[in-house]
Amino acid sequence: MAQDLSRRLHDGALDSRLTYLYGPARLEAARTRYAHALEGFAEAFGGPAEAFFTAPGRTELGGNHTDHQHGRVLAAAVDLDILAAVARTDTGLLRVLSEGYPPVTVDLAALEAREDERNTTAALIRGVAARFKELGCRFDGAGFDAYVVSDVPGGSGLSSSAAFEVLIGNIVNDLFYDGRCTPVQLAQIGQWAENIYFGKPCGLMDQTASAVGGVVAIDFLDPAHPVVDAIALDLAAAGYALCILDSGAGHGDLTAEYAAITDELRSVSGYFGHEVLRQVSPEDFTPAIPALRRLAGDRAVLRAMHYFDENDRAAAQADALRAGDFEGFLRLAAASGMSSAMYLQNVVPTGQTEDQSLMLTIALAGHILGGRGAVRVHGGGFGGTAQAFVPADMLADFKGRIEAVLGPGACHVLSVRPVGGAKLA
Repeated sequence: MAQDLSRRLHDGALDSRLTYLYGPARLEAARTRYAHALEGFAEAFGGPAEAFFTAPGRTELGGNHTDHQHGRVLAAAVDLDILAAVARTDTGLLRVLSEGYPPVTVDLAALEAREDERNTTAALIRGVAARFKELGCRFDGAGFDAYVVSDVPGGSGLSSSAAFEVLIGNIVNDLFYDGRCTPVQLAQIGQWAENIYFGKPCGLMDQTASAVGGVVAIDFLDPAHPVVDAIALDLAAAGYALCILDSGAGHGDLTAEYAAITDELRSVSGYFGHEVLRQVSPEDFTPAIPALRRLAGDRAVLRAMHYFDENDRAAAQADALRAGDFEGFLRLAAASGMSSAMYLQNVVPTGQTEDQSLMLTIALAGHILGGRGAVRVHGGGFGGTAQAFVPADMLADFKGRIEAVLGPGACHVLSVRPVGGAKLA
Protein backbone atom coordinates (compact mmCIF):
# COMPACT_ATOMS: atom_id res chain seq x y z
CA MET A 1 0.00 0.00 0.00
CA ALA A 2 2.77 2.41 0.96
CA GLN A 3 4.78 1.87 -2.22
CA ASP A 4 1.54 2.25 -4.16
CA LEU A 5 1.06 5.70 -2.58
CA SER A 6 4.41 6.87 -3.92
CA ARG A 7 3.68 5.40 -7.34
CA ARG A 8 0.23 7.02 -7.50
CA LEU A 9 1.72 10.39 -6.61
CA HIS A 10 4.43 10.19 -9.28
CA ASP A 11 2.14 8.67 -11.93
CA GLY A 12 -0.34 11.54 -11.56
CA ALA A 13 -3.16 9.48 -10.04
CA LEU A 14 -3.53 12.07 -7.25
CA ASP A 15 -3.44 15.07 -9.59
CA SER A 16 -7.18 15.68 -9.70
CA ARG A 17 -7.37 15.72 -5.92
CA LEU A 18 -4.32 17.97 -5.61
CA THR A 19 -5.75 20.35 -8.20
CA TYR A 20 -9.02 20.52 -6.29
CA LEU A 21 -7.19 21.35 -3.05
CA TYR A 22 -4.58 23.79 -4.36
CA GLY A 23 -5.70 24.95 -7.81
CA PRO A 24 -4.12 24.17 -11.20
CA ALA A 25 -1.41 26.83 -10.83
CA ARG A 26 -0.03 25.07 -7.74
CA LEU A 27 -0.28 21.46 -8.95
CA GLU A 28 3.42 20.99 -9.68
CA ALA A 29 4.41 22.60 -6.39
CA ALA A 30 1.94 20.35 -4.57
CA ARG A 31 3.39 17.22 -6.18
CA THR A 32 6.88 18.28 -5.14
CA ARG A 33 5.75 19.04 -1.60
CA TYR A 34 3.97 15.72 -1.17
CA ALA A 35 6.98 13.85 -2.54
CA HIS A 36 9.15 15.73 -0.05
CA ALA A 37 6.86 14.58 2.77
CA LEU A 38 7.23 10.96 1.65
CA GLU A 39 11.01 11.29 1.58
CA GLY A 40 11.04 12.93 5.00
CA PHE A 41 8.89 10.14 6.43
CA ALA A 42 11.17 7.43 5.07
CA GLU A 43 14.25 9.12 6.47
CA ALA A 44 12.67 9.79 9.87
CA PHE A 45 10.94 6.46 10.47
CA GLY A 46 12.83 4.01 8.25
CA GLY A 47 9.94 2.94 6.06
CA PRO A 48 7.25 4.12 3.64
CA ALA A 49 4.15 6.16 4.51
CA GLU A 50 0.69 4.79 3.79
CA ALA A 51 -1.46 7.91 3.43
CA PHE A 52 -1.44 11.69 3.31
CA PHE A 53 -3.55 13.90 5.59
CA THR A 54 -3.95 17.64 5.21
CA ALA A 55 -5.64 20.44 7.12
CA PRO A 56 -5.84 24.05 5.92
CA GLY A 57 -5.11 27.30 7.62
CA ARG A 58 -8.00 29.68 7.98
CA THR A 59 -8.71 33.34 7.54
CA GLU A 60 -11.27 35.25 9.57
CA LEU A 61 -13.48 37.37 7.32
CA GLY A 62 -15.69 38.78 10.07
CA GLY A 63 -16.44 38.40 13.75
CA ASN A 64 -13.25 39.44 15.51
CA HIS A 65 -13.20 37.82 19.00
CA THR A 66 -16.89 36.98 18.92
CA ASP A 67 -16.62 33.19 18.91
CA HIS A 68 -15.56 32.79 22.54
CA GLN A 69 -18.65 34.82 23.50
CA HIS A 70 -20.87 32.33 21.61
CA GLY A 71 -21.31 34.86 18.82
CA ARG A 72 -21.31 34.85 15.02
CA VAL A 73 -18.29 34.67 12.74
CA LEU A 74 -17.48 34.51 9.06
CA ALA A 75 -14.39 32.54 8.08
CA ALA A 76 -12.71 30.70 5.21
CA ALA A 77 -10.23 27.90 4.75
CA VAL A 78 -7.20 28.94 2.66
CA ASP A 79 -4.84 27.19 0.29
CA LEU A 80 -1.96 27.08 2.77
CA ASP A 81 -2.03 23.90 4.81
CA ILE A 82 -0.32 21.45 7.13
CA LEU A 83 0.45 18.15 5.42
CA ALA A 84 1.40 14.82 6.99
CA ALA A 85 2.71 11.57 5.54
CA VAL A 86 1.42 8.88 7.91
CA ALA A 87 1.67 5.17 8.64
CA ARG A 88 -0.17 3.14 11.27
CA THR A 89 2.03 1.24 13.74
CA ASP A 90 1.64 -1.31 16.55
CA THR A 91 3.77 0.66 19.05
CA GLY A 92 1.03 2.29 21.16
CA LEU A 93 2.78 5.60 20.46
CA LEU A 94 1.96 8.68 18.42
CA ARG A 95 5.29 9.77 16.95
CA VAL A 96 5.17 13.10 15.14
CA LEU A 97 8.11 14.82 13.50
CA SER A 98 7.30 18.31 12.23
CA GLU A 99 9.95 19.49 9.81
CA GLY A 100 12.33 21.90 11.51
CA TYR A 101 11.25 20.92 15.05
CA PRO A 102 12.25 18.24 17.56
CA PRO A 103 10.31 14.96 17.39
CA VAL A 104 7.35 14.48 19.72
CA THR A 105 6.26 11.13 21.14
CA VAL A 106 2.98 10.62 23.02
CA ASP A 107 2.31 7.33 24.80
CA LEU A 108 -1.34 6.39 24.36
CA ALA A 109 -1.21 4.60 27.71
CA ALA A 110 -0.58 7.95 29.48
CA LEU A 111 -3.05 10.56 28.26
CA GLU A 112 -3.50 12.64 31.40
CA ALA A 113 -2.80 16.37 31.01
CA ARG A 114 0.75 17.32 31.98
CA GLU A 115 1.64 20.70 33.42
CA ASP A 116 5.13 20.55 31.92
CA GLU A 117 3.59 20.23 28.44
CA ARG A 118 1.49 23.40 28.57
CA ASN A 119 1.91 25.52 25.43
CA THR A 120 3.63 22.71 23.52
CA THR A 121 2.89 20.57 20.47
CA ALA A 122 2.89 17.48 22.69
CA ALA A 123 -0.01 18.96 24.67
CA LEU A 124 -2.11 19.32 21.51
CA ILE A 125 -1.40 15.76 20.36
CA ARG A 126 -2.02 14.28 23.81
CA GLY A 127 -5.16 16.38 24.25
CA VAL A 128 -6.67 15.29 20.94
CA ALA A 129 -5.95 11.63 21.69
CA ALA A 130 -7.34 11.97 25.23
CA ARG A 131 -10.58 13.47 23.98
CA PHE A 132 -11.03 10.70 21.43
CA LYS A 133 -10.49 8.15 24.21
CA GLU A 134 -13.16 9.88 26.32
CA LEU A 135 -15.54 9.57 23.37
CA GLY A 136 -14.97 5.81 23.23
CA CYS A 137 -12.11 5.52 20.74
CA ARG A 138 -10.08 2.32 21.29
CA PHE A 139 -6.43 2.38 20.26
CA ASP A 140 -5.81 -1.25 21.31
CA GLY A 141 -2.04 -0.91 21.35
CA ALA A 142 -1.85 0.71 17.91
CA GLY A 143 -0.31 4.08 17.09
CA PHE A 144 1.00 6.06 14.15
CA ASP A 145 4.08 7.79 12.79
CA ALA A 146 3.65 11.13 11.02
CA TYR A 147 6.07 13.39 9.17
CA VAL A 148 4.60 16.89 9.02
CA VAL A 149 5.39 19.79 6.70
CA SER A 150 3.61 23.12 6.79
CA ASP A 151 3.32 26.24 4.70
CA VAL A 152 1.00 27.89 7.24
CA PRO A 153 3.33 30.44 8.84
CA GLY A 154 3.41 30.20 12.62
CA GLY A 155 2.20 33.39 14.28
CA SER A 156 0.55 34.45 11.01
CA GLY A 157 -3.04 34.64 12.21
CA LEU A 158 -3.85 31.80 9.78
CA SER A 159 -4.24 29.47 12.75
CA SER A 160 -1.43 26.97 12.39
CA SER A 161 -2.32 25.54 15.81
CA ALA A 162 -5.94 24.92 14.81
CA ALA A 163 -4.85 23.36 11.51
CA PHE A 164 -2.48 21.08 13.43
CA GLU A 165 -5.26 20.04 15.82
CA VAL A 166 -7.57 19.30 12.90
CA LEU A 167 -4.79 17.36 11.17
CA ILE A 168 -4.15 15.13 14.21
CA GLY A 169 -7.89 14.74 14.73
CA ASN A 170 -8.40 13.60 11.15
CA ILE A 171 -5.60 11.05 11.45
CA VAL A 172 -6.97 9.58 14.70
CA ASN A 173 -10.53 9.67 13.37
CA ASP A 174 -9.55 7.75 10.23
CA LEU A 175 -7.12 5.23 11.73
CA PHE A 176 -8.83 4.41 15.01
CA TYR A 177 -12.43 5.69 15.02
CA ASP A 178 -13.82 4.57 11.65
CA GLY A 179 -14.29 8.18 10.55
CA ARG A 180 -17.22 8.63 12.91
CA CYS A 181 -16.52 12.26 13.84
CA THR A 182 -18.00 14.99 11.67
CA PRO A 183 -15.86 18.01 10.75
CA VAL A 184 -17.60 20.09 13.43
CA GLN A 185 -16.92 17.39 16.04
CA LEU A 186 -13.26 17.32 15.02
CA ALA A 187 -13.16 21.08 15.51
CA GLN A 188 -14.61 20.69 19.00
CA ILE A 189 -12.01 18.06 19.85
CA GLY A 190 -9.25 20.43 18.74
CA GLN A 191 -10.65 23.29 20.79
CA TRP A 192 -10.92 21.04 23.84
CA ALA A 193 -7.27 20.03 23.49
CA GLU A 194 -6.16 23.64 23.13
CA ASN A 195 -8.25 24.82 26.09
CA ILE A 196 -7.58 21.98 28.52
CA TYR A 197 -4.16 20.60 27.60
CA PHE A 198 -2.39 23.46 25.80
CA GLY A 199 -3.80 26.12 28.12
CA LYS A 200 -5.09 28.71 25.65
CA PRO A 201 -8.72 29.91 26.09
CA CYS A 202 -9.53 29.97 22.37
CA GLY A 203 -12.96 29.93 20.81
CA LEU A 204 -14.10 27.45 18.17
CA MET A 205 -13.93 29.49 14.97
CA ASP A 206 -10.39 28.57 13.90
CA GLN A 207 -10.86 24.83 14.21
CA THR A 208 -14.30 24.88 12.55
CA ALA A 209 -13.09 26.85 9.53
CA SER A 210 -10.12 24.49 9.12
CA ALA A 211 -12.19 21.34 9.58
CA VAL A 212 -15.15 22.32 7.37
CA GLY A 213 -13.47 24.24 4.54
CA GLY A 214 -14.76 26.81 2.06
CA VAL A 215 -16.39 30.02 3.30
CA VAL A 216 -18.63 29.47 6.30
CA ALA A 217 -20.87 31.60 8.46
CA ILE A 218 -20.91 30.07 11.94
CA ASP A 219 -23.27 30.84 14.80
CA PHE A 220 -21.97 29.64 18.16
CA LEU A 221 -25.13 30.42 20.15
CA ASP A 222 -25.01 26.76 21.23
CA PRO A 223 -21.30 25.84 21.07
CA ALA A 224 -22.13 22.16 21.38
CA HIS A 225 -24.15 22.41 18.17
CA PRO A 226 -22.84 25.37 16.13
CA VAL A 227 -24.85 26.32 13.06
CA VAL A 228 -22.53 26.23 10.04
CA ASP A 229 -23.73 27.71 6.76
CA ALA A 230 -21.65 27.47 3.58
CA ILE A 231 -21.46 30.64 1.47
CA ALA A 232 -20.30 30.96 -2.12
CA LEU A 233 -17.53 33.49 -2.70
CA ASP A 234 -15.52 34.04 -5.89
CA LEU A 235 -13.00 36.76 -5.08
CA ALA A 236 -11.57 36.83 -8.58
CA ALA A 237 -15.03 37.35 -10.08
CA ALA A 238 -15.57 40.22 -7.64
CA GLY A 239 -12.32 41.78 -8.87
CA TYR A 240 -10.38 41.43 -5.62
CA ALA A 241 -7.51 39.50 -4.10
CA LEU A 242 -7.24 38.43 -0.47
CA CYS A 243 -3.89 39.33 1.08
CA ILE A 244 -2.51 38.47 4.49
CA LEU A 245 0.19 40.92 5.57
CA ASP A 246 2.92 39.73 7.92
CA SER A 247 3.68 42.58 10.31
CA GLY A 248 6.86 40.89 11.50
CA ALA A 249 5.57 40.78 15.08
CA GLY A 250 4.92 37.28 16.38
CA HIS A 251 2.15 36.46 18.84
CA GLY A 252 3.53 33.35 20.48
CA ASP A 253 4.06 35.02 23.86
CA LEU A 254 0.78 36.93 23.98
CA THR A 255 -1.50 34.38 25.67
CA ALA A 256 -1.99 36.79 28.58
CA GLU A 257 -3.25 39.49 26.20
CA TYR A 258 -5.81 37.11 24.68
CA ALA A 259 -6.84 35.88 28.11
CA ALA A 260 -7.38 39.46 29.27
CA ILE A 261 -10.04 39.91 26.58
CA THR A 262 -12.04 36.90 27.71
CA ASP A 263 -11.52 37.79 31.38
CA GLU A 264 -12.76 41.35 30.91
CA LEU A 265 -15.76 40.29 28.84
CA ARG A 266 -16.57 37.68 31.48
CA SER A 267 -16.62 40.40 34.12
CA VAL A 268 -19.17 42.31 32.03
CA SER A 269 -21.39 39.32 31.36
CA GLY A 270 -21.04 38.26 35.01
CA TYR A 271 -22.60 41.54 36.10
CA PHE A 272 -25.79 40.34 34.42
CA GLY A 273 -25.47 36.84 35.85
CA HIS A 274 -24.32 35.26 32.61
CA GLU A 275 -21.19 33.47 31.44
CA VAL A 276 -20.84 35.08 27.99
CA LEU A 277 -22.06 38.24 26.29
CA ARG A 278 -24.28 36.42 23.78
CA GLN A 279 -26.57 35.78 26.74
CA VAL A 280 -26.79 39.51 27.56
CA SER A 281 -29.33 41.78 25.87
CA PRO A 282 -27.74 44.85 24.22
CA GLU A 283 -30.71 46.83 25.52
CA ASP A 284 -29.71 45.96 29.08
CA PHE A 285 -26.04 46.73 28.48
CA THR A 286 -26.18 50.47 27.75
CA PRO A 287 -28.02 51.55 30.92
CA ALA A 288 -25.56 49.49 32.97
CA ILE A 289 -22.42 51.20 31.59
CA PRO A 290 -21.87 53.48 34.64
CA ALA A 291 -21.93 50.51 36.99
CA LEU A 292 -19.82 48.40 34.61
CA ARG A 293 -17.14 51.10 34.44
CA ARG A 294 -16.79 50.95 38.21
CA LEU A 295 -16.83 47.16 38.28
CA ALA A 296 -14.69 46.22 35.29
CA GLY A 297 -13.07 49.40 33.97
CA ASP A 298 -13.43 51.34 30.75
CA ARG A 299 -11.49 48.91 28.54
CA ALA A 300 -13.83 46.08 29.46
CA VAL A 301 -16.82 48.27 28.57
CA LEU A 302 -15.27 49.25 25.24
CA ARG A 303 -14.52 45.62 24.45
CA ALA A 304 -18.11 44.71 25.20
CA MET A 305 -19.28 47.50 22.88
CA HIS A 306 -17.11 45.97 20.17
CA TYR A 307 -18.63 42.54 20.75
CA PHE A 308 -22.26 43.67 20.40
CA ASP A 309 -21.56 45.61 17.20
CA GLU A 310 -19.25 42.96 15.74
CA ASN A 311 -21.71 40.15 16.36
CA ASP A 312 -24.34 41.97 14.30
CA ARG A 313 -21.74 42.99 11.73
CA ALA A 314 -20.60 39.40 11.11
CA ALA A 315 -24.18 38.41 10.31
CA ALA A 316 -24.52 41.43 8.02
CA GLN A 317 -21.30 40.50 6.19
CA ALA A 318 -22.64 37.01 5.54
CA ASP A 319 -25.90 38.49 4.27
CA ALA A 320 -23.99 40.83 1.95
CA LEU A 321 -22.07 37.92 0.43
CA ARG A 322 -25.24 35.89 -0.02
CA ALA A 323 -26.78 38.86 -1.85
CA GLY A 324 -23.70 39.32 -4.05
CA ASP A 325 -23.02 42.74 -2.52
CA PHE A 326 -19.25 42.60 -2.25
CA GLU A 327 -18.86 46.35 -1.86
CA GLY A 328 -21.24 46.21 1.09
CA PHE A 329 -19.16 43.38 2.53
CA LEU A 330 -16.02 45.52 2.18
CA ARG A 331 -17.58 48.47 4.01
CA LEU A 332 -18.45 46.16 6.89
CA ALA A 333 -14.94 44.63 6.87
CA ALA A 334 -13.43 48.10 7.17
CA ALA A 335 -15.78 48.92 10.05
CA SER A 336 -14.77 45.68 11.74
CA GLY A 337 -11.12 46.71 11.57
CA MET A 338 -11.86 50.13 13.02
CA SER A 339 -13.85 48.64 15.88
CA SER A 340 -11.10 46.14 16.70
CA ALA A 341 -8.48 48.88 16.85
CA MET A 342 -10.52 51.42 18.82
CA TYR A 343 -12.77 49.36 21.09
CA LEU A 344 -11.45 45.80 21.27
CA GLN A 345 -7.91 47.21 21.36
CA ASN A 346 -6.18 44.09 20.07
CA VAL A 347 -3.75 45.71 17.66
CA VAL A 348 -1.04 47.02 20.03
CA PRO A 349 0.05 44.97 23.08
CA THR A 350 -0.69 46.69 26.39
CA GLY A 351 1.85 49.39 27.17
CA GLN A 352 3.85 48.91 23.97
CA THR A 353 4.94 52.22 22.46
CA GLU A 354 8.12 51.72 20.45
CA ASP A 355 7.18 48.56 18.52
CA GLN A 356 3.70 48.87 17.00
CA SER A 357 4.33 46.72 13.95
CA LEU A 358 0.76 45.56 13.40
CA MET A 359 -0.72 49.04 13.66
CA LEU A 360 1.93 50.32 11.24
CA THR A 361 1.08 47.50 8.82
CA ILE A 362 -2.62 48.39 8.91
CA ALA A 363 -1.90 52.09 8.44
CA LEU A 364 0.49 51.42 5.56
CA ALA A 365 -1.99 49.16 3.76
CA GLY A 366 -4.78 51.70 4.20
CA HIS A 367 -2.57 54.46 2.83
CA ILE A 368 -1.66 52.40 -0.25
CA LEU A 369 -5.28 51.38 -0.88
CA GLY A 370 -6.33 55.03 -0.79
CA GLY A 371 -9.96 54.38 0.09
CA ARG A 372 -10.41 51.29 -2.10
CA GLY A 373 -10.81 47.77 -0.76
CA ALA A 374 -10.49 47.25 2.99
CA VAL A 375 -7.91 46.42 5.64
CA ARG A 376 -8.37 45.09 9.18
CA VAL A 377 -6.60 43.27 11.98
CA HIS A 378 -6.58 39.54 11.33
CA GLY A 379 -7.41 36.94 13.93
CA GLY A 380 -6.34 37.26 17.55
CA GLY A 381 -4.31 40.40 16.99
CA PHE A 382 -1.57 42.11 19.04
CA GLY A 383 1.01 40.56 16.71
CA GLY A 384 0.86 38.48 13.56
CA THR A 385 -0.98 39.76 10.54
CA ALA A 386 -3.41 42.15 8.94
CA GLN A 387 -5.93 41.25 6.25
CA ALA A 388 -6.44 43.31 3.10
CA PHE A 389 -8.93 43.01 0.27
CA VAL A 390 -7.06 44.48 -2.68
CA PRO A 391 -8.54 45.41 -6.07
CA ALA A 392 -7.03 43.13 -8.71
CA ASP A 393 -5.78 46.08 -10.76
CA MET A 394 -3.77 47.29 -7.74
CA LEU A 395 -2.37 43.96 -6.58
CA ALA A 396 1.12 44.08 -8.10
CA ASP A 397 1.71 47.66 -6.97
CA PHE A 398 0.22 46.98 -3.52
CA LYS A 399 2.39 43.89 -2.98
CA GLY A 400 5.52 45.68 -4.08
CA ARG A 401 4.95 48.72 -1.85
CA ILE A 402 4.04 46.61 1.18
CA GLU A 403 7.10 44.41 0.83
CA ALA A 404 9.35 47.42 0.29
CA VAL A 405 8.59 48.32 3.91
CA LEU A 406 7.87 44.96 5.58
CA GLY A 407 10.28 42.81 3.61
CA PRO A 408 10.10 40.20 0.81
CA GLY A 409 7.34 37.65 1.27
CA ALA A 410 5.38 39.78 3.76
CA CYS A 411 2.32 39.89 1.49
CA HIS A 412 0.67 36.47 1.10
CA VAL A 413 -1.90 36.29 -1.71
CA LEU A 414 -4.35 33.54 -0.77
CA SER A 415 -7.17 31.55 -2.32
CA VAL A 416 -10.14 29.97 -0.59
CA ARG A 417 -9.76 26.19 -0.20
CA PRO A 418 -13.04 24.35 -0.94
CA VAL A 419 -12.63 21.59 1.66
CA GLY A 420 -11.25 21.30 5.17
CA GLY A 421 -9.33 18.39 6.67
CA ALA A 422 -8.81 15.64 4.09
CA LYS A 423 -7.11 12.30 3.43
CA LEU A 424 -5.32 11.26 0.24
CA ALA A 425 -4.42 7.60 -0.06
